[in-house]
Amino acid sequence: MQRVYRLKRRNDFRRVFRTGVSVANRQFVVYVAKRLEAGPARLGISVSRKLGKAVVRNRVKRLIKEVARHWMKHLRPQTDIVVIARNPVANMSYDQVKSSLRHVFYKANLFQSNPEKNKKE
Repeated sequence: MQRVYRLKRRNDFRRVFRTGVSVANRQFVVYVAKRLEAGPARLGISVSRKLGKAVVRNRVKRLIKEVARHWMKHLRPQTDIVVIARNPVANMSYDQVKSSLRHVFYKANLFQSNPEKNKKE
């Protein structure tokens, strides 16, 4: 995922948790907060040690980043998003992660256009 789409600083995560709205399903919790500055949506990922060892956590983060990478231009601009992975994600395939993330993103009303229209990406 390109640097412009990443949410990295601790203060940014804290602001999203403090001012944002949360939406969840069994696999993910998503916090969403509006940003005053112009720019594309930014994504932060949080994976707890409870999920597994470093190899498992890094795999989960890679899956989430890859799914989100294809959707970044379809997300609402000026939005900060934090995705928290829950335990069931450790055993999920790419397609299962994509389906579950799509579900929770739709619940949070994050898409400004349909990400499934352009299948050629």
